[in-house]
Amino acid sequence: MGCVNGKCCGTCPTQSEGGSELGPYRVQRKHLLTQRALEMAPVPSHNFTLEYSVLTQRGYYPDSPDKENQDSYCIRTQIQGNPNVHFFGVYDGHGQFGSECSNFVKDRLVETLSHDPALLEDPVKAYTSAFLTTNYELHNSEIDDSMSGTTAITVLVVGDTLYVANVGDSRAVLAVKDGNRIVAEDLSSDQTPFRKDECERVKLCGARVLSVDQVEGLKDPNIQTWGDEESQGGDPPRLWVPNAMYPGTAFTRSVGDNLAETIGVIAVPEVSAVQLTPNHLFFVVASDGIFEFLSSQTVIDMAVSFSDPRDACAAIAGEAYKLWLEHENRTDDITIIIVQIKGLSNSGTSRDGSSEVSVSTVTRAKRGKSTSEIPTTTGSDVSRSVRSGFSDLQCYQHVVSMRSPAIVVPSPACQRPIEL
Repeated sequence: MGCVNGKCCGTCPTQSEGGSELGPYRVQRKHLLTQRALEMAPVPSHNFTLEYSVLTQRGYYPDSPDKENQDSYCIRTQIQGNPNVHFFGVYDGHGQFGSECSNFVKDRLVETLSHDPALLEDPVKAYTSAFLTTNYELHNSEIDDSMSGTTAITVLVVGDTLYVANVGDSRAVLAVKDGNRIVAEDLSSDQTPFRKDECERVKLCGARVLSVDQVEGLKDPNIQTWGDEESQGGDPPRLWVPNAMYPGTAFTRSVGDNLAETIGVIAVPEVSAVQLTPNHLFFVVASDGIFEFLSSQTVIDMAVSFSDPRDACAAIAGEAYKLWLEHENRTDDITIIIVQIKGLSNSGTSRDGSSEVSVSTVTRAKRGKSTSEIPTTTGSDVSRSVRSGFSDLQCYQHVVSMRSPAIVVPSPACQRPIEL
């Protein structure tokens, strides 16, 4: 959703972007719609291959026809020169200088991770340190991030394990084979005021949480219930400084947003981990421009219909764009990465084909009226505070919920199972 003034960010070429020449990470000519070659990254330690593609689409803004794409992305293979470590990230900038923030973070975050000698020993600690370091560097750069910043959804593949770090309201989703169905397993949880834990956290840091109508006096500000993202519509709860009408962010975590940081908008990521099995078919990393009107299950259902991830990227981005225009007079910027997992057969499979995921597993669309949010109910929640030498993080809470096995329920909007 971004800040109340909208979002904006520049497209970032990937490390391997270019022509159609053959090579270890390029296997076909450019795709007609995505204008990309189908790329691949082997994971020799577990004898499987990642085949992937990405598509980014500038939003349609009738009042700002020249507004640039504020989304950016980063795909980096062989982190630290290790052929078993690969990185995929999507960054959704917002604010006047959102493009600069997005591109700064997509470069610096992966570089910081790559130079952390403890990355493979403790990926969760390395991820948290990298996000906080990047946030600190952005604050001290020439970019004015006082009311601009970027969300970030990233996936680090280390052998047969995915480490997912999320700051903001973009999303990573895993496709899981479950009998004759393929179900969506969310690997991240949107960090917005709709989440009770995030709402209470930012309130403790001094934020006012109100919708635009409440701030403008059209609705009672004392009614602190906003329903959920599915039924709320276009007036979500936002964060405001006391006695003022800014910054109006609809998310509770971000990199940058120096002013919003004073009321609890933090750069501390929530990190989840999942060990891959042969039942895991592919994963999607995408900005909230995709998920505003498409549920996670719908995205997975569409993607599984295509053998080529470039076709899947084009179809899903096109559907998201169409739905934006059906519901709004504009569209958001849209970025999607699809990574297919090919040939994985030597990892242990859990009893029911699901996995251990350290976030609530839900299947939802941000505003899809016919989808539902069904969190897991097993396991225990472990909370710990994270402190950094860069700033006082008393209001920061890093929540890790271990749930094993994860319970995945398909969206009611997609009740027909996919035949395998």
